[in-house]
Amino acid sequence: MFQIKICGITNVDDALVAVAAGADAIGVNFYRGSNRCVGSAEARRIVDTIENRVDQIGVFVDAPADEICSVCDEARLHWVQLHGNEPPELLRALGGRFDVVRARRVDERGLRAVSDDISACLSVGGYAPRAVLLDAATAGEFGGTGRRLDWRQLANHTASLQGVPLILAGGLTPDNVAEAIRIVRPDGVDVASGVEAAPGKKDAAKMRDFVAAAQEAFATR
Repeated sequence: MFQIKICGITNVDDALVAVAAGADAIGVNFYRGSNRCVGSAEARRIVDTIENRVDQIGVFVDAPADEICSVCDEARLHWVQLHGNEPPELLRALGGRFDVVRARRVDERGLRAVSDDISACLSVGGYAPRAVLLDAATAGEFGGTGRRLDWRQLANHTASLQGVPLILAGGLTPDNVAEAIRIVRPDGVDVASGVEAAPGKKDAAKMRDFVAAAQEAFATR
C-alpha cells in the first residue's frame, strides 16, 4: 500500500520528477472535465517510462466498467481510483481485476456516510475498496480544487472505515502535509494542485518538498 501519491500527472517529465523525489504512486486522470486529463496513449507513455518503480493509478469519474477496463488495458494500469458518484455495484462489475481506491468527498454527513458506503460495497459482492481516499466536498467538482478538509473531523477514522486504509487528500501542500499526517494519522496522502506550477503542470521543487515533508512525518508520527 502506497503512502505518498502525486496525482494529476500529465506528462513523462513530471512523472520522472515525482519518482525521483520519492513518491510511492502517481495518478493519471482520465476525466474529460479535468484540466489534468490525459489520453490512454499518453498514460501508456508515462507508465512505460517509469516502468514498475511506483504504483500507477488511473483516475475515473462516473465511467462505465467497460471503459475503465479498456483504458486500463491500453495504458497497462492495475490500480483504479473511482472519484465520482459511482454506485457500489461498479466494484462488482470490475470483477476484482484492479486494486480500487474509492474516493469520497466528505460533506456534512461526515464519516458516517463513508462507513455506509463501505458497507454497501461489501453488500453487493464483497468487493471492498483497497483504500478510501477522502477529499473535500465542493459542488460541481471532483477533486483537485485545493480545498482543505477539517482534519480533526477525521482524527478518529479507524472504526468508521472498517479497516480499509485511509488516503488523505484535499488542500495538502508541502507546508501543511506534516501537520495533516500528525492529526489524521492516515495510511497515505494524495496531492495534485498543492504541487503545481499551473493546472496540469507540476512544480519540481514543490514535489520534492512535499515528499520529503510527508516521509519525515510518516517516519516520526
